[in-house]
Amino acid sequence: MEIVFASRHESNPREWVAALQQALPEHQVRLWDACQPRGQADAAVVWAPPADLFAHEPQLKHLFNLGAGVDALLQIPDLPADITLVRMEDGGMAVQMAEYVLHYLIRESRDLGQYADLQAQARWQPLEDIDRDAWTVGVMGGGVMGARIAQVCAALDYPVAVWSRSGRPVAGAQSYGQDELADFLARTRVLVNALPLTADTQGILSRAVFDQLRPDAYLINIARGDHLVESDLLACLDSGRLRGAALDVFSCEPLPPGHRFWSDRRIRVTPHIAGASLMSLTVQQIAGKVRAVVRGEPITGIVDRMRQY
Repeated sequence: MEIVFASRHESNPREWVAALQQALPEHQVRLWDACQPRGQADAAVVWAPPADLFAHEPQLKHLFNLGAGVDALLQIPDLPADITLVRMEDGGMAVQMAEYVLHYLIRESRDLGQYADLQAQARWQPLEDIDRDAWTVGVMGGGVMGARIAQVCAALDYPVAVWSRSGRPVAGAQSYGQDELADFLARTRVLVNALPLTADTQGILSRAVFDQLRPDAYLINIARGDHLVESDLLACLDSGRLRGAALDVFSCEPLPPGHRFWSDRRIRVTPHIAGASLMSLTVQQIAGKVRAVVRGEPITGIVDRMRQY
């Protein structure tokens, strides 16, 4: 198989090519170059691929995405209808996302942000002990990422629930299906978004959802910026409906200078780093799937274009 690596956002593409070639010595791996003649690649490993990739590589049959979200791929106008899209199922992202969520959950539930403020004032002032039953966690999305987040939080005795389209069980958490969103929100104080971005989920983090959460609620968004209605978040923070938010993803990235999120002390901003695809684990997963494809075996992670994930 001939494989091309094509990404507009990776700073070290040659390292990826070398790692893929080492993992797949029986195949040819090369770096995308639009200046070269039309290619004959059978598969591409991509993240934000160049717009002319598909015209330049007309024989592509499989597209392996370096991330779990494929919303950007599905929006490419010239994306061939017959190409198989394969999303990253973990690649080391799940545990990182669980760490990220746990950091902000503990920061809020243990008053660590307030203790940082007290330190700045040189004040020795113990606050109230934690009441875990008051810090109910609700994870939107029951895939690999959402399930890992739920399990990690549950392992520290936080009450956890998961809301997903299928409502499939997640160990240690209550499960809610597609039609049970209202019940899920009513028991949730810390809302964690790990949903794929689809036509149905765009703008789901809105006032309509925030108003159904428990009082003094907190939002953690690690999925996509377009899930969030920014004006609704700000309004709910200003009204006291929400106590704060931790945001790792934004509709416009990088977040523009002067955006209100930068200066709002109730909002924690990080630059889309909650879960990175770790090279060694990602290459290992892709290599295994490439070999399975060559052997004619089924693989997991194939994107359903109707569901958009």
